[in-house]
This record gives sequence, C-alpha cells and structure tokens, in this order.
Amino acid sequence: MFQDSFFIRERNLGTKVWVLPLSLAVHLLIILLLIIYPLLNPGNLPRVEIFSAFLAPPPPPPPPPPPPKKRKSSTKRTRIRPVQAQTNIEPGKLVAPVVIPEDIAEEELSDIGIEGGVEGGVEGGVVGGVLGGVVGGVLGGVLGEVEAPIRAVGRIKPPKLIKKVDPLYPDIARQARVEGTVIIEAITDIYGRVAQVKVLRSIPLLDQAAKDAVLQWVYEPMLINGRPRSIIFVVTVGFHLR
Repeated sequence: MFQDSFFIRERNLGTKVWVLPLSLAVHLLIILLLIIYPLLNPGNLPRVEIFSAFLAPPPPPPPPPPPPKKRKSSTKRTRIRPVQAQTNIEPGKLVAPVVIPEDIAEEELSDIGIEGGVEGGVEGGVVGGVLGGVVGGVLGGVLGEVEAPIRAVGRIKPPKLIKKVDPLYPDIARQARVEGTVIIEAITDIYGRVAQVKVLRSIPLLDQAAKDAVLQWVYEPMLINGRPRSIIFVVTVGFHLR
C-alpha cells in the first residue's frame, strides 16, 4: 500500500557541471566592479597648485670712488738741490765706501821695496822684509814650493849644535837598570831648530825621553848656495847609570 507513496529523486548530472563555473564568473565580475567603479568615479580630488620661483641675480657692485682732485700747484717752484755727503777722510786710515764703484782700477805693482823693510831684503819679499830672502819667494825656498831637506852625507856635514838639553832618565828604566844608546834621525828647519825626529835604534823604555830631549836642541842654520836649508842627520842619545 505504501509503495506508491515513495518519491524517487532523479539525479541531474548536467546541472552540476555548469553551476560551479557560473558561480565563479559571477564572483569575479562582482570583484572587478568593486575595483573599477572607484577609478571611474574619482569624485572631488584635492587641487594641486604648482608655484615656480626665480632667483634674481645679485646687484652689481658699487662704482669705484672718483679719483682725488689734483691740488693746484703754487706759482712758486722750489728748486731742489742735491745734498753732497761730506766725509772726513784721514790719510792712512781705511774708510768703508759709500757707493759701489762700477769699474775698479788695477793697482800698479812696483818692484821697489816697501817702507819698513830691513837691510838685506830683496825685491818681491814679504811685508817688513826678511834678512836673507830670495827674489819672488820666501825665506829658504821658492814661492809656491817647499824645498826638500838635504841629507848630511859626503861633503855636507851635520850642523853645529849650539843648544843641547840633556834627557831625563825615566824612573821605570832606572829601576829596571836599563841603559844604552838611542839612535835618532833628526830634521831641522831653516832656522836650525829640530822639527822632526825618528828613532832608528830603539830602547823601548828610553825612546820617548830621547825624542823629547832632541826636539829641544838647536843647531846653526845650514846655508847652501847662500840660502838656508833644512837638513837631515843622525844623532845619538846615551843613557848610563852611575
């Protein structure tokens, strides 16, 4: 009896297929309308005002002041006289020059001796003159050259001793009972004074005392061809205990 009352639903698969895409399309359309509509109807937008500013150039510099007016010259003109410097020049006294000269005159050299020379001086000697000088040179030699000393051999004999100083016996040599003879080579200058010494035969404890004594000896100047010369010769200094 109830079989006729049952309702059996028919399944419609075609309707379900197109409902979902249609729903998506409707939603997209609504979203696009929500986005595009405000853009198409902007309404009252704020006004934007554009201002342009220009910078004015700086003002030109002020003109220079006018030149000063020339003063009227007086009718009377004063004559300027050059002032000459008065210098008191004393004869025989050196005075510094005031003006530098452009040209300097050459001095004339005279071969005549100068005032203050000594007897026996020669032309071209040194100021004041030197006894025994040579022409154009210095005592005992030629100008610009130094003559080598002469060795006392052969005809040239050692000079005569005019001043002798005895050596001091060293205490250390005396206590050591050292004695003997030191041989020294001496060189005199043109005045006869011993200028250089050299030990030829040495006694170590006595060498310095011998050299100190010989350096104080004085000989007669050696004259060769009328000119004083230095000379080399050999001397002996003996040390003997009493």
